Amino acid sequence: MPWLLLLLTLWFANIVFAERYLGTTILRLAESLTLAWVIIKLSSRLVRSDRLARALAVLAFMIAALNIAGLLGTVTGLLDSMAVYVGSLRVSVLVLIKGAVTLAFFLWLASTFARVLETRLKRLSELTPAMQVLTLKLVRFALITVAVVLALGSVGIDLTAIAVFSGAVGVGIGLGLQKVVSNLVSGVILLVDRSIKPGDVIEMEGRYGWITSLNARYVSLATRDGKELLIPNEDLITGRVTNWSYSSDLIRQSVTVGVSYGSDVHLAMRLAVDAAGGVSRILEVPNPSCLLKEFGDSAVNLELRFWIKDPANGMANVRSEVMLRIWDLYREHGIEFPFPQRDLTLRNPEALAGALLDSSETTRESWRVLNGPKRSASST
Repeated sequence: MPWLLLLLTLWFANIVFAERYLGTTILRLAESLTLAWVIIKLSSRLVRSDRLARALAVLAFMIAALNIAGLLGTVTGLLDSMAVYVGSLRVSVLVLIKGAVTLAFFLWLASTFARVLETRLKRLSELTPAMQVLTLKLVRFALITVAVVLALGSVGIDLTAIAVFSGAVGVGIGLGLQKVVSNLVSGVILLVDRSIKPGDVIEMEGRYGWITSLNARYVSLATRDGKELLIPNEDLITGRVTNWSYSSDLIRQSVTVGVSYGSDVHLAMRLAVDAAGGVSRILEVPNPSCLLKEFGDSAVNLELRFWIKDPANGMANVRSEVMLRIWDLYREHGIEFPFPQRDLTLRNPEALAGALLDSSETTRESWRVLNGPKRSASST
């Protein structure tokens, strides 16, 4: 900072002396030397590449020497006169040097911004390492593209033809890789709106599991049976997804129980709540509750409702444990589980009794014939 302030002071003094028609030779010399020193200091501290830092130092000394000798304008005019025409484009040595310097400067800015972004991304625990690398590469590619475009525009190159060509190439790539691009864009959308994130428990088209990682093209869904489903990002955007842990991990489960009409329904409801309270995964707040749902054909149907907070550990197993405890408590207290029952009404019971009696006589006669005494062959 002190050297920059000195450079600004010398520059202002040079302008004042020139306005007053005073000698500015010493001021121009000091200004050139200070400028060269500032460039060297900046390149040594801000540029990590040793080669690039040395190149900037040499360039700064050359510019300072030419300015001191009063040959800077002459040399730039000579370099500008060494030019060739490519169609309507005039390309000189001075333009190439300016373009190279400008491109190097913009690339350095892009690299610096990418390093800052990399530091920020590493602090986001929601992103997997693969997604962090992918995001960083996409941003770095975009920054390099912008740097090249700005460098070409700064030297007067018309970018219309390049824009038309890149547009045609982009359309071709988009048509050929439509699904891939769609999954990439869908991954970015999921990353931005955070509707799906690692650790969430989701259900989609009958598939249930928890998210283990978010990748560029797909989402990894681990199921309870040891399978790992790779779901394309587009399906998560366009399909219907149930996120069990989107805003809260609290999930209500229910178990339906039927008891016979001769049982004590109030006792059955209390025992059902006690069964839920004996399971460690079931929360006390909100507390479990049992409701009488309906009077069925053969049973009084009850519904036990309870809450859990760890859906990733499974839900079928906790329901199984609750039903097993209900079974034990009901058998211990004499609560009956009903069987299906049907009442039959006979319109003509006498005719049925006669038919059964005739059938019984026929059966006994057949048994006597088959199992009667057998005569020997000699007697015959």
